[in-house]
Amino acid sequence: MPSRNRTARPPTWVISPIPVWEKTHLAPQNADAFRDRYRSIPTTHVGTTIYDTVENLHSDQAGGDYRAPLRLEVRVNNLPQFENPDRHTEIMSAGHSFISPILRFALLLALVSLCLPASFGAVHPVPLEKNTDDAKCLECHEDKTKGKAVHSAIALGCLTCHEIRVNKDATYVKLITTTPAALCLTCHSDRDAEKLKGTVHSPAVRDCLKCHDPHTSDNQKQLRKALSGATKYDNLCLSCHTQGMNVPEKGSRHAALDTGCDTCHTTHKVGARGNPEYDFHLTKAAPALCVECHDPKDASLQKAHRNQPFGSTNCVECHDPHSSAAPKLMARFLHPPFADKSCEMCHAPAKDGKVVLTQTDVKALCVTCHDDKAKLIDSAKVQHLGAAGDCTDCHNPHASKYPALPKTNGVEICLNCHSDQAEMMATKKVLHQPAFGQGCATCHEPHGSANEKLLRATGNALCVECHGPDARPAEAQDAHLITIFSGKVRLSEDYFRKNKIPILPIKNGKGHPTPAHPVEDIRDLNDLTKIKTAISCLSCHQPHAGGARAMLIKDQKPALEFCRGCHKGSIGDQVQ
Repeated sequence: MPSRNRTARPPTWVISPIPVWEKTHLAPQNADAFRDRYRSIPTTHVGTTIYDTVENLHSDQAGGDYRAPLRLEVRVNNLPQFENPDRHTEIMSAGHSFISPILRFALLLALVSLCLPASFGAVHPVPLEKNTDDAKCLECHEDKTKGKAVHSAIALGCLTCHEIRVNKDATYVKLITTTPAALCLTCHSDRDAEKLKGTVHSPAVRDCLKCHDPHTSDNQKQLRKALSGATKYDNLCLSCHTQGMNVPEKGSRHAALDTGCDTCHTTHKVGARGNPEYDFHLTKAAPALCVECHDPKDASLQKAHRNQPFGSTNCVECHDPHSSAAPKLMARFLHPPFADKSCEMCHAPAKDGKVVLTQTDVKALCVTCHDDKAKLIDSAKVQHLGAAGDCTDCHNPHASKYPALPKTNGVEICLNCHSDQAEMMATKKVLHQPAFGQGCATCHEPHGSANEKLLRATGNALCVECHGPDARPAEAQDAHLITIFSGKVRLSEDYFRKNKIPILPIKNGKGHPTPAHPVEDIRDLNDLTKIKTAISCLSCHQPHAGGARAMLIKDQKPALEFCRGCHKGSIGDQVQ
């Protein structure tokens, strides 16, 4: 067959919702070639790549019109012209004018149809009248009214929550609100997360149906599953949470887990942030919750606690309430005398039901072993006022979930005093992981330092400890830990990988954000003792948090306009 004049007659495209290899106008060998290339098309770039594929085939094959073998609902994930308009312009300018606008419109229409929200409603399998009553609904959906726990709204009628829309072609049934959560709040306004203060259970913020069936269930409160069971297939909570699962062979698991998560938790309970009872949605705070099952007067418990009074102590300071890699639900990090059961090193026999220490006060007791910390607190060039009090203001004397035995996690322990940082945590969009994830002591010396702001290093040296090309965390003696700052800070062994810490290609004071961009002070070439332009990481970045990605100063976005703050008239200004 003679070659066709492409400019005289553009090919006709027909979009089919199923592969139509048998209908293609390609010769068999050409159809095979097209099929092979189609299968290699990346799903995120179908639009652009199909153009290239067709052009390659078109350039060396003769005759026939092509028919698009696209399964739209599977292959079209997004259209590249929305990702990179320049790419589409480049395609068209390169002689791809044969691509039909109808094809592009069809692809867009298919994508939009896939992305329509559920609130637009589904096509009802049978036609209905707009004023259809509940009796008609129940002819098919009577099962929605039966079960151990039936939603009280069922008694009010189907059209309390649903509405029927009818046009000449189809009947649609949809919710009366744009989202299921908005519908739930029309009755359950007391669950509105925007009006509640404190920690709200995550699914309760915008996804009620993740836990509740909207019509009926065999479980209390229309829950989709029971709150007890050892696997995610039985236990609703374990659909998201993993507490108590995969316990090591020599570990321990709290028996209360088998009675159901609601033994200790009330999912929707909220209150003042910072109170464990509300932060963890507990029925009661410890120890009141614990002593409901574990009687402090029990002889075996008293013996296990070396006859020291423990009935009024916060049990979860030493014990994990769910499971542990150690026996007796012990916390991961233990104070050595406590781990060795050498209680007499710190405690004298109890008197009148009260703890008696071997020294006159807490600080005097701690410095008998930790005198280096006492000297640092007293003699540091930059002193931390918070460290001047009792050691137990910040540290648990027995055990903790975290290294160095802080009473709470490494962030909250500091925010109790540093309210400005607490406000930053609540208002900023982007938080620096070491500051608000790992803990303030990652960068700051909590007891005292020779550097301003109690920093562990000065200038860029602080930042490149993690972000520099020579960042080399060392392995700690403790299992599964690494250290930075000469062993002073301990991190989990997967810290850098898990948090995707960027390593910058800095060399000879340059390398970020472009290879030639300086990252440290620029010296005067006529007098190297003088600094011509002062530059450091803080010239561009905020150390704790920011309003956009990269935490740039003044909460600016990482765009060309930010660079123009320093490079006035030299970046793109000549192009208008």
